Amino acid sequence: MRDLKLPDQRHPEKAHRPDQAQPKKPAWIRVKAPGGAGYNETRRIIREGGLATVCEEAGCPNVGECWSQGHATMMIMGEICTRGCTFCNVATGRPQALDTFEPGRVAHAVTQLGLNHVVVTSVDRDDLTDGGAGHFAQTIRAIRHRSPATTIEVLTPDFLKCGPEALETVVAARPDVFNHNLETVPGLYPEVRPGARYFHSLRLLQRVKELDAGMFTKSGIMVGLGEDRQAVLQVMDDMRAADVDFVTIGQYLQPTPKHHRVDRFVTPDEFAGYEKAAWGKGFLMVSATPLTRSSYHAGDDFARLRNARQARLSGN
Repeated sequence: MRDLKLPDQRHPEKAHRPDQAQPKKPAWIRVKAPGGAGYNETRRIIREGGLATVCEEAGCPNVGECWSQGHATMMIMGEICTRGCTFCNVATGRPQALDTFEPGRVAHAVTQLGLNHVVVTSVDRDDLTDGGAGHFAQTIRAIRHRSPATTIEVLTPDFLKCGPEALETVVAARPDVFNHNLETVPGLYPEVRPGARYFHSLRLLQRVKELDAGMFTKSGIMVGLGEDRQAVLQVMDDMRAADVDFVTIGQYLQPTPKHHRVDRFVTPDEFAGYEKAAWGKGFLMVSATPLTRSSYHAGDDFARLRNARQARLSGN
């Protein structure tokens, strides 16, 4: 795991920020330390493939559970992001050139891990004309070639500084799920996600459905950043207006004292309330728990998502 105690080294853009107290986690958010044979084997495959995972780079609390089952979320296009979101533990700076062999190595790792479903995400690459869309497409094609039975979920950047052809390139590569996270409510964007635009991200998700009506779309937010319940419900309504199929809601956890503070720990009962509300708004799939993350149990959830669509189409 990356060292989370050195924010000045990994996050120079946050060095000027005052330290924010990191509150003690409640019992419902604590997880076991990673380890065991399955975890170590997954780690070996990732290391030998020279790959990065968002599991490590973002300090995901579920890494021990997922890696012990051979599940890892691939993070392509390097480990350095061109954005400086205050919630995120991925390093910020000037990225290196794209590795043209990376799509093949990702596909090889997918076969080694025996993944039935894989999630591929990336850092933001505002330095690239297409935002890395072509690299996403190459990775999808490489996985299809090496492991045709594996379903593919992409979790993409917002392609804010690109033309419309960037999104079109990714959709044309036909991932099974297109995911782009809104991350938080619009009122918190200036502080939490300053390089992004809420309605641009929402429109991105809507545009996917216009390009391919059969493609599943997915988005998620964190809670505990300072939002209120009504704002979360409005985000759900905005997602449904954009025809988003699957929503994820999880607790924000503060990576270092230099990151955005945890406003509060949302209780399991409140998460259950969000889940009930989301089902009522017509989502095909909902995951709302303190430990929910975009790719947590993604394969199982994809199977349920596909079944839910079939049931809805058949009128059951």
